[in-house]
Amino acid sequence: MSSDRKSIRVVAALIARGGRYLITQRRETAVLPLLWDFPGGRVEDGETDEAALAREVMERLGVRVDVGQLISFVNHPYENYAVDLYLYECKLQDDRLSCRAVKDYAWVTSEEMEKYSFTPVDEASMTKLLGEA
Repeated sequence: MSSDRKSIRVVAALIARGGRYLITQRRETAVLPLLWDFPGGRVEDGETDEAALAREVMERLGVRVDVGQLISFVNHPYENYAVDLYLYECKLQDDRLSCRAVKDYAWVTSEEMEKYSFTPVDEASMTKLLGEA
């Protein structure tokens, strides 16, 4: 395995409400199509994690979030690159979600998450978060 693998910084939001967590389904045209993940995306050059997360959630779901503390970090190697996923606790400023750059979204309990197919990096993050690592 090469040590010069490109690393991509990604931020995601853990949004909880009434014992359920917000997850989103990737579009058919996305990398890793139709898999589920925590809402978020890639941090652009010169962008803070907080700014990237606010932008990504707005682009994907049309709502603003308050970005809280960092609660988890995982690194996951894919074939041609690695993803550094930073998961932040977030709160919705608005409940009017819309599928802008996602196929779907769902509010699920931690027990229900196993019924969804997550991206490998989100799966790793979730496993760590739920204490199953």
